[in-house]
Amino acid sequence: MGSLYKRGKVWWIKYYRNGHPYRESSNSTKKMVAKKLLDRREGNIAKGKLPGVHFEKVTFDQLAEDLLRDYRINQKKSIKRAERSVDVLTTFFEGYRVPEITTPKIREYIEERMQDDVVNATINRELAALKRMLNIGRNQSPPLVDRVPYIPMLKENNVRKGFFEHTEFVALRDELPEYLKGLVTFAYKVGWRYSEITNLTWNNVDLNQGIVRLEAGETKNDEARTIFLDDELKECIDLQWQLRKSQNTILPYVFPNARCNGKIKDFRTAWFTACKKAGIGRRLFHDLRRTAIRNMIRSGTPERVAMMISGHKTRAVFDRYNIVSDEDLIAAARRQEKYLQKFTGTISGTIADFPQKKGVSR
Repeated sequence: MGSLYKRGKVWWIKYYRNGHPYRESSNSTKKMVAKKLLDRREGNIAKGKLPGVHFEKVTFDQLAEDLLRDYRINQKKSIKRAERSVDVLTTFFEGYRVPEITTPKIREYIEERMQDDVVNATINRELAALKRMLNIGRNQSPPLVDRVPYIPMLKENNVRKGFFEHTEFVALRDELPEYLKGLVTFAYKVGWRYSEITNLTWNNVDLNQGIVRLEAGETKNDEARTIFLDDELKECIDLQWQLRKSQNTILPYVFPNARCNGKIKDFRTAWFTACKKAGIGRRLFHDLRRTAIRNMIRSGTPERVAMMISGHKTRAVFDRYNIVSDEDLIAAARRQEKYLQKFTGTISGTIADFPQKKGVSR
């Protein structure tokens, strides 16, 4: 049985769960308020629930550390992004207790981030991290979170817009240093991610068969991937092999850095300088990935095959890369025109040329 008692003018309650005593302030000088709180706590205990005071001892900081521990245990590749999200969330929620992380407080956080001109997509990634840590706390035994509050997500404009026309790509490649030309050609044709190309080693290449393969665990989605090289890419990879032999090195990377003594780490200066000289404006390396996917679809490659080549696991993400340009729309109009020409006489006349039923006005 629980009991009521006073500390100064404030009423406190005492109750038991599994023989363990819990004491909690009602934060009120009225005995009836304390009595209602005691009844509520005893009702929850009768239903097998933990007392609310248990959750009030859990802080945001504890939940954040549990989130990062989960990422480390499961060796998730996105741990760096999770760490960045936790760092930003901590500046606002540090020291907060679980019951204090409410929807109104989360909205305050969103408003504060928007005032800092942070884009919606970044805020959503941070909110997703917050939701994840609350769910981890709720699913523990015993739970650290009683219930996860509603977390509003922002609308994102996540359509990918940048891509290269072929003449633009050729102009860019001509202006790049020699050690980058093979790398960008591979990216333009295959559409792999930057890290997947720069980490590519000769163990992944079969020159005789003209195959490049990434094993499970070497890709972002942890799925193996195989591509067959066309003639240009075969020549590109062969040149890289000849370069390796001429340097008399055992360096494992297919596309090494300018000195051929390690992996390519950062070539943004060379990239943006080449963009300027080529007269194509400021472009991103990731635009090559978007372009490769668009070109595969335009050339008639089935979408499922294009997804296997580029390494897209979900259709939703793939659709954001398959950009429709003005040329695509013009081509669609011409295909429709050619198709409708088969039905000679059906739509060749104007509305005035069609016979009208009696009593029906034009």
